[in-house]
Amino acid sequence: MAFESRHIGNNKGGSGMIIRVLLMGAILVAFVLMLRKLPGVMTEVADNETTSEPVTATYWPESNLPVIQHSTFTLTYDEEHEQAKWVAYVLTKKELNRQFVDRTDWFEMDEAIPTGSSEYYDYKGSGYTKGHLIPSADRAWNRAVNEETFLMSNISPQAYNFNGGVWRELEENVRDWARSNDRLYIVTGPIIGKSTKTIGENQVTVPERFFKVILDFDEPELKAIGFIIPNAATDLPLSEFAMPVRSVEEQTGIDFYNQLIQSDSLEKVLESNFELNLWPVDENRYRMRVDKWNR
Repeated sequence: MAFESRHIGNNKGGSGMIIRVLLMGAILVAFVLMLRKLPGVMTEVADNETTSEPVTATYWPESNLPVIQHSTFTLTYDEEHEQAKWVAYVLTKKELNRQFVDRTDWFEMDEAIPTGSSEYYDYKGSGYTKGHLIPSADRAWNRAVNEETFLMSNISPQAYNFNGGVWRELEENVRDWARSNDRLYIVTGPIIGKSTKTIGENQVTVPERFFKVILDFDEPELKAIGFIIPNAATDLPLSEFAMPVRSVEEQTGIDFYNQLIQSDSLEKVLESNFELNLWPVDENRYRMRVDKWNR
């Protein structure tokens, strides 16, 4: 009976408690709003903020294929091979320093592709993993933003030990470089080459290689570097796959910076040269790849 008495309570007393709780809640909300208006009071980035950089088409290569704009990255889709020809985005220290959300790991068709993208089941039992082009970890501060990286238009067939080995190492080093340089312009994608191997009902072509080009376009030290890596496990260091951006352009047929860099002479200098010492890699990470990730 004691439990029954506490549960039902006195109607007048219960109403008073509800009023007090509501008043306290209203006071708390008003206090938070007041703090936000005070000068010098910092607030955290809203969870629903999708980007710290403007999404501008002029950042990215021109394309004869359909260009698809998502909230924090752009891609052009190659229907013949059922995957992106390239994915382009900006990566910043500000983004990487935000509080992370958990990976969604929910792969789904990209309905923004007019002809339809590949499907997750194309990869089932194929012997290849669903390899991200823009990494999930590069878009981890917001649930909706992270979900977009799992759209199948951002996925290419990758060998397991490539995806979890040298490609992972490159992605992690790129995040290090973004933290050191504040902001990087990145374009990445598959190189189909002469491959005729396909997987799944939608006949997704397995690329021979993958590329990534990275541009630091902020003073005081403008610089760029490119990578082309075979779609297979390797014990070779990343330096073996590094090259000038111009070399990547020649092998992909993509002019990466024709819209971003207005000066032809500056574009030529940045694309024709690279200095490995300006892009330091984590040697411990390389050893981890060789000794553990590749196994």
